[in-house]
Amino acid sequence: MATIGLRDVHYALLKTDDATSGKATYDAPVHVVGAISANVNPNTSSATLFADDGPYDTAATMGEITLELNLADIPDETQAKWLGHEYKNGMLIKKSTDVPPWVALGYRSLKSNGAYRYVWLVKGKFAALEEEYGTKGDSVEFKTPTINGSFVKRDCDDVWELKADSDAKTPSSAIDTWFTAVPEPGVGA
Repeated sequence: MATIGLRDVHYALLKTDDATSGKATYDAPVHVVGAISANVNPNTSSATLFADDGPYDTAATMGEITLELNLADIPDETQAKWLGHEYKNGMLIKKSTDVPPWVALGYRSLKSNGAYRYVWLVKGKFAALEEEYGTKGDSVEFKTPTINGSFVKRDCDDVWELKADSDAKTPSSAIDTWFTAVPEPGVGA
């Protein structure tokens, strides 16, 4: 089903991703206002084995999942959290040694039938922010920041994305709490 729009972007810092226990834990999700667009691109590669003079078998593998996120603004406090910078005395301090933390990113999009599609990308890191500035001319031209992220599967369960539609068989409890905590697969089912 086609989607129309983007809203309710949230992020949660990943605290633990333990393959031994099979669990991931996150800080409480934080809402980010001004969602414009999110372009998620799961990169895959495939190969075909040829035998007996023709295609015999095929296999595919998942690679990096890239995210291009455009927002009306990314406040300095949020940039500090996403990119490992320091925010002190109203100033964003960027160092070449800053290391971005692992984060999860969630949002929802209106579907053409009036229901919502809910999404969480569960483990990724953001790269330095793209910003563009331009002189003021005869007409208003907005410049908005775009940030790119690279997402991967979690160590604890190989999950890279959680998705639910409000018009599907998803338990209403999962939808109702979608942005209060990063959901766990199968919980509330």
